[in-house]
Amino acid sequence: MKLLLSVLLWINFAGTPDLASIRKMYTTAPKSEASAKDFVEKLSGISTTDEKILVAYKAASILLDSKFEKKLGQKMERFKEGAKLLESTIANEPNNIEIRMIRLSIQENVPGITGYKKNIKEDRKYITDHYSEQNAALKGYLKDFVLQSKSFSKKEKQFVQ
Repeated sequence: MKLLLSVLLWINFAGTPDLASIRKMYTTAPKSEASAKDFVEKLSGISTTDEKILVAYKAASILLDSKFEKKLGQKMERFKEGAKLLESTIANEPNNIEIRMIRLSIQENVPGITGYKKNIKEDRKYITDHYSEQNAALKGYLKDFVLQSKSFSKKEKQFVQ
């Protein structure tokens, strides 16, 4: 009985990726098709009922993966799927700064033709206003994002210094 319980617990924990590894993968996923596919695979078991931050990263993985689709129709379909999932996640947790950072990072890097750039100012302001309230680990992650972001001016980036 103990062995069965141990195996079930191991399977349950092994199935859910840890946030630290997801964050690390997110920074490298856009760099190559192989990285994007690995990121999608890592998050494939996440469903909409899981922790919302993981759902947001899954949405981002779909959006990043759409960049590498060969056929325009599939590219658009995949993009819409990811954007819809990300927007529904933000609707469920509008005060989650990391989810807002994910959306901002996506929106600042997608082509204007997608029409998915409408929340850049809103998310930039939210991150600026709520950065100081975050724990040290999240502050470090947000700082790295802000310092490389195209959405913040040099002067605006001073809040993370």
